Amino acid sequence: MIDGLLTGTHLLALAGITLGAAVQAATGMGFSLAAAPVLILHLGPRDGVAVTLVLAMLASVIPLLRDVRHARPSAVAHLLVPTLLCTPLVALALRGADTRWLALAAGTGIVVAVGILARGARWPWLNRPAGAAATGAASALLNVVGGVGGPPIGIYAANSGWSPETSRANLLLFFLIQNLVTALVLSIVLPGLPELAALVLGTACGMLLSTRIPSRVLRAAVLGVSFAGGLGLLGGAF
Repeated sequence: MIDGLLTGTHLLALAGITLGAAVQAATGMGFSLAAAPVLILHLGPRDGVAVTLVLAMLASVIPLLRDVRHARPSAVAHLLVPTLLCTPLVALALRGADTRWLALAAGTGIVVAVGILARGARWPWLNRPAGAAATGAASALLNVVGGVGGPPIGIYAANSGWSPETSRANLLLFFLIQNLVTALVLSIVLPGLPELAALVLGTACGMLLSTRIPSRVLRAAVLGVSFAGGLGLLGGAF
């Protein structure tokens, strides 16, 4: 379990957890984009990623209970199979890597992923089996390196033609399973009470506000926080 002592970076991490949980509950994704950069800055690449994975898994549970009737497990399976197959391979390949390079890789991945999402990229080839496999593999890589496996899956969802309810439910189901498996493969670092409290607060706000605040507003907020966090990781790696 991580240290509960509050510092400046810890408070920033709690803010990222709250924002990420709110966006996750409202849209189906976004927790790791907001929380991973600040948690990695606070705890370092290894523990930061490990705590992000546990919290990201928990962030999907309550919202999924609300939306599970809209989920399409067969569609989620097309993404999960390559993701879960690639996760242990990526973890093995990166075992013992210099944490400074991991931070650099995570920061680069976050900045690039945010840029792609912000441009609203649409690639029809993603609807093919090869597209789903490439998406799953990319998500596994980013999740192991920086705890941010969401951007490739978000891009896939944007090209899938799913309804908003189905998209949110499918994303929540995917991230619940992916983050659980990735945490088991890497290591489990339990969050402290302040982190759990921030998660509960953010989830409650996201579920209450999901029908009142346009998703584009929440999306813009998480992309801005993520981009700043990614730049912070890049600066800290040098």
